Amino acid sequence: MSVSVGSTFGRLVSLTVLAAGMIVSTSACGSDGWLTSYDEALAESTRSGKPVLTLFTGSDWCPHCRTLEERVLATTSFGQWADEHVVLLMVDLPESGITPEVRSERSRICIKYGVRTFPSVLVLNSFGEKVAEEKGYRGLSAASWIKRIDAKTPAPQAVAEAGQPVLTSLGEAVDTARKSKRPILLVVSGSPEQTAAIRSATLVNDPEFHALSEENFVVATLPATNQDGTQADASLDLLLGGRLEPDAVEVIVTDDGETPVFMASGSQSPERIVSGLRRFLVARQTARRAGATRR
Repeated sequence: MSVSVGSTFGRLVSLTVLAAGMIVSTSACGSDGWLTSYDEALAESTRSGKPVLTLFTGSDWCPHCRTLEERVLATTSFGQWADEHVVLLMVDLPESGITPEVRSERSRICIKYGVRTFPSVLVLNSFGEKVAEEKGYRGLSAASWIKRIDAKTPAPQAVAEAGQPVLTSLGEAVDTARKSKRPILLVVSGSPEQTAAIRSATLVNDPEFHALSEENFVVATLPATNQDGTQADASLDLLLGGRLEPDAVEVIVTDDGETPVFMASGSQSPERIVSGLRRFLVARQTARRAGATRR
């Protein structure tokens, strides 16, 4: 069973939200391990390698939401399963008890994922992409509900172990590259804000990306702008060919910190970026061998 929020949703979500931009976080933690901040949940997903199980609920007006929470989500068996498999995020839109700012933030998340049925449970990866969905609650036992959602939930991913340090200064990366005779791999975020920082960290912590970069590059992560919006490093603008959007991430390979020899958008999956970097390394090695043969 579920509540279709065609009429109720109109009361909960103001029309002004439809024109809103990026999602803002509410730094709070719900009961029993449920986060209430979208950005914090994605950051924890990046850190732990676990997907985010996101509950959309209306705690003071949705009877089926309360039934799901009582019969399933409050049980010991769900808590044990969740501890091992997911990061928990609760998006609660009650009719009263939250500020207009919090309502707006949570409503944007509903709009982002097209949620119009309460309760709804979405499984998100660390990029915030939806990988599974469960609408409503049909009275399943806790064991049956957990089995159903478990079948839709990807297993936690391995998180790269610490190895070669990731630098945070272009100048330091250039100096290190000269000593090691390796190219520099920059992961540049448009701003130090949460969304771009999460995307950058997700890529750097990806095991395949980590393994490839540690073996072949000097790695640095840095924002293109400071907290106050000022330019962080003029050299980055030259490498990027202009300013990045605040939420954007760009992957750049350079030998000298001034001229890019490879670029890729960080909005792509880590797999695609790793594939592109591998092709770059093969082409680079082939060109060097051809040059050595001609000499």
